[in-house]
Amino acid sequence: MPPRIPSPSDFSQFPLIQLHPPSPPESTTTFLIVLHGLGDNPVSFCNFPKSLNLPGTYAITVRGVNPLPQGLVPEPVPENGCWHWGDDLLLDQRTGELDQDPGFQKAREALWELIGGVIVGRLGWGWGDVILFGYGQGGSVALGLGSELRRGQEKRVVDVSDGDGEGDGEGDGEGGKRELKGIVSVGGALPVSMIPTVGGRGKVTTPTLVLCGEGGEVIDDDAEEKLKEEFEDLRVVRWKGRRDDGMPRNREEVLPLMEFFAERLKHF
Repeated sequence: MPPRIPSPSDFSQFPLIQLHPPSPPESTTTFLIVLHGLGDNPVSFCNFPKSLNLPGTYAITVRGVNPLPQGLVPEPVPENGCWHWGDDLLLDQRTGELDQDPGFQKAREALWELIGGVIVGRLGWGWGDVILFGYGQGGSVALGLGSELRRGQEKRVVDVSDGDGEGDGEGDGEGGKRELKGIVSVGGALPVSMIPTVGGRGKVTTPTLVLCGEGGEVIDDDAEEKLKEEFEDLRVVRWKGRRDDGMPRNREEVLPLMEFFAERLKHF
């Protein structure tokens, strides 16, 4: 059966997500999953996918899985709260800053259910119809989920040969291979906790773009080297003169992002 265009009721189990279908919704060819940064929420971040206005792209802005502790919430308190993606908020004992990798098991499970359970399993689309975009901590989760798609694929090959697991959203393509249409991380590094530990796992083959400031601290040389070790089709763009890893501010900084989207949206 052909894939089905979703309705809001398909996502009713996921609290506080923002849906941005293309016009008309029947033109959908791609799903863009948007993950906000630490301390943000999907309502305040939803203008970003609206401004992109990518053709044929059904954007879904997702809420983080845990609220910020009260002592970290700014005043006045945002109407839709402040959320993060980590299993906890931990301090790095070396720097005194928040740990970049507090564990993301709860986020992994929620996104796996959204993509594998609903978009793939219920609606009939493929993992290859999905682009992940994340900012800051959300970018780390996007990279981590792309990395974790390698987990368990060897088992899935056996399941396919046995004719088991039909319609569960786990497999996508020949031999149970799971590959996304693309991954974009703005200022988020790959969490070591989301790298599968099985031997012979191979590199992530999903085309991946990482954007960061030239002087940013998150994507340092070690973080970039780790990305190169795990991702086969990787481009890292450092904005010249930027000492932070915020969102792109001008045409020059946004151009690599739009070129990446244009290239990936050709593949449908």
